[in-house]
Amino acid sequence: MEILVIGSGGREHALCWALSGSPLCGTLYCAPGNAGIAAVAECVEIDAEDLDGVMTLVTAKKIDFVVVGPEAPLVLGLVDRLNSAGVKCFGPTAAAAQLEGSKSFTKQLCAKYDIPTGAYKRFTDVAEATAYIYEKGAPIVVKADGLAAGKGVTVAMSIEEAVAAAEAALVGGRFGAAGASIIVEEFLAGEELSVFAICDGENALMLASAQDHKAAFDGDKGPNTGGMGAYSPAPVMTDSLAVIIEETIVQRTVTAMKAEGMPFTGVLFAGLMITDNGPQLIEFNVRFGDPECQVLMMRLKSDLLSALVAAADEELKDFDLRWHDQTALSVVLAANGYPESYEKGTEICKVDDADGLANTKVFHAGTARVETGELQAVGGRVLNVTALGDSVTEAQKRAYEAVDIIDWPDGFCRRDIGWRAVAREEG
Repeated sequence: MEILVIGSGGREHALCWALSGSPLCGTLYCAPGNAGIAAVAECVEIDAEDLDGVMTLVTAKKIDFVVVGPEAPLVLGLVDRLNSAGVKCFGPTAAAAQLEGSKSFTKQLCAKYDIPTGAYKRFTDVAEATAYIYEKGAPIVVKADGLAAGKGVTVAMSIEEAVAAAEAALVGGRFGAAGASIIVEEFLAGEELSVFAICDGENALMLASAQDHKAAFDGDKGPNTGGMGAYSPAPVMTDSLAVIIEETIVQRTVTAMKAEGMPFTGVLFAGLMITDNGPQLIEFNVRFGDPECQVLMMRLKSDLLSALVAAADEELKDFDLRWHDQTALSVVLAANGYPESYEKGTEICKVDDADGLANTKVFHAGTARVETGELQAVGGRVLNVTALGDSVTEAQKRAYEAVDIIDWPDGFCRRDIGWRAVAREEG
């Protein structure tokens, strides 16, 4: 099969790396790709949101199967365009992608189909939002209703912080159209968990669990980011909890979307809080998590391409996947200043040395190779240093050994990825 992956981040590098090993994979293309992806796929300079450009490429290269990595082209309707052209693809339609594109859509669906989630209200007026915040008190969560690249959420520990977040979105236009309306919702206490399922419109195939670290700095301090590291499996996930999550959240959502006339095909990513009252949905994403995808692909034994094609063909019912028992842990190297302003074009050295370590893989996120051969940082999150180990402690040790080889004075990382799980292992 001629395969095209859409996207340019660490998630897409992990997907290309996994897909390239499939016996079903002929030529693998990626649009636009990055310096790391170029080692396993032919990169084509077409932006992920340039739907016309993507469709032209699909025709020119006689693409058999398209895997869409990021959320924006899904929300814009790339899958609808591919379906209309008779091109097989993995990902939800624009209607189904509302699960990520509109927080209020998801909240309304949860209310209608009894999917457990926190109490909330939607606002477009800052005075009304402020009054509600004062009524409910802190801690409380303020979210941009639309797509804000993982940066539209404020977990406010004070009323003043919540009001400031509401004003920044509704009055200051901080998130543009994505923040023209906001969701103010109940703060959920507990431990976060990322759960993924490949869906074919009716059936959901649960994948391994993972845990992400959103805060920029050690000890879960600092602003929220797109993710500073992850590990899999997550120790908080037990067999009994997995059954509850599959029945009350994942399968219930897939059934609900079919009932609403917008069947969900693709990967459903549920960000959950495991509370004293059981698992509660924080939010849905309609694509693989980043950096969770990287740790999942390191642990996956089965052929990824076969699973994605089975989902597109609506044939997941009797499908299964096998996973390595080992733990995978990924550390994100980000540009100094991220998630706020940061410098681009800084040089990174010794990445290949780190990538050459046993049981280690460096996935590229925001990188480019210039004409001189120099590897440069061109994004906020730049590298995902990922390692396997027989325990979280061992995987963490290997990942940081690789991190310490990389020579990049203009970058930083958290030094405590997996800390909760390591503490559990230490007893």
